[in-house]
Formats: sequence, C-alpha cells, structure tokens
Amino acid sequence: MQINKYIDHTILKADAPKSKVQQIIDEAKKYDFMSVCINPTWVSYAAEELKDTDVKVCTVIGFPLGANTSEVKAFEAKNALENGADEIDMVINIGAAKAGDWDLVEADIAAVNAVKADKLLKVIIETSLLTDEEKVKACEACVRVGVDFVKTSTGFSTGGATVADVKLMRQTVGPDMGVKASGGVHNLAEAQAMIDAGATRLGVSAGVAIMEGLTSDASY
Repeated sequence: MQINKYIDHTILKADAPKSKVQQIIDEAKKYDFMSVCINPTWVSYAAEELKDTDVKVCTVIGFPLGANTSEVKAFEAKNALENGADEIDMVINIGAAKAGDWDLVEADIAAVNAVKADKLLKVIIETSLLTDEEKVKACEACVRVGVDFVKTSTGFSTGGATVADVKLMRQTVGPDMGVKASGGVHNLAEAQAMIDAGATRLGVSAGVAIMEGLTSDASY
C-alpha cells in the first residue's frame, strides 16, 4: 500500500502565509502525496507550482460553515476549477441537515456537482455536528447526486474523523464511492485505522509525520 497516495496534504488556516503554502507544496512534491488541499486564494499559484508533477490541487468550497447559498458555492467551485483545481471539497448546508430539510441539502450538493465537469467532488458532511441518522441521510443524498467522495469533517468544528464514522459512511455509500477521513489523524497508526475502516483518502496536516513514522500535534 502506498500510504502517500491516500494523503491530501492540507493547510487551511486563515493565517497561513504564502511561505507555509509553499512548504506544503514542496512536501507534497517530495513525498508524492495525492494532493495539496488549500484555500481557494492559493489555487492558481499551487497549480503552477505543481504542473510538472502528478500531485493534484484540491480546494474547499463553502468552507468551513457550509452556510453559503448554493449559487455562491457553485460559482466558487467553477472559479476554483478555472484557476486550476483538480478536486473540490464542499461543505453541505449543515443547518438544513439539522432541520431535516434533505431536499435542500441534496439540491445544494447537486448545484456544485453540476459544475465540476470531469473533476472530483468530495462532500463534507461535518460528522461531529450530526447524529448517526443524519450522517446516513447526508451520505444517501450524496449517493443520489452521484458525487465522488463523502468526507467526514472540515477540521474546524467540534471534532474530526472517527473510525466509527468512517465505518458508518462506508457502510452507507457502498464499496465504490470514496470516503475521506479528515481531522484528528496524527500518525501512521491512526491513518491505518481509518483506511482499515474504509477510508480511501486522508485529509491531514500531518502528512510528513505519517510518512516518517512520527506523531504530529499540528492542526489544519
């Protein structure tokens, strides 16, 4: 197993300067990670820096609250793709999910899915804020829309990925859709536990530590 190709090497902090984004890009090149996951303002820069590699450019949409309108999320995603993004990680309308308005949740996901063209869409359901029943319903909405991945967390809410949530999401979406575990993966053992539970991608800021057999206390 090539653990490096499970890793979306991530820097999403609001105060991350260009030098930190460059560090993430350089590390992604060194370890041949699957992608760098960065805020939209850095997409065009990262795309240029990574153009001669197979490291993808991943960015976040409606992040981290998911409370933008569907039209704004779709525009933001389209703009990111035009700037060179290969993968889009969008946040669902969490308030709508908590209210049981699953038609709105699904329509919101579909609005972004409609502009992704041949790129990947991962849908962040923010598991720490949902009941198990709501997690299942959110995943079912993603299946109906036909997105590429469901993702546990933004890393900016009350908790990150858990093995139990990854198992539940994998059970719900079946064997073919991607499942991304994000937030709270600090070392190789934790990464392996998520993969064993059904994760096919890991959103981590601890990519280097995982590769070097260390434990990181870094956050997004």
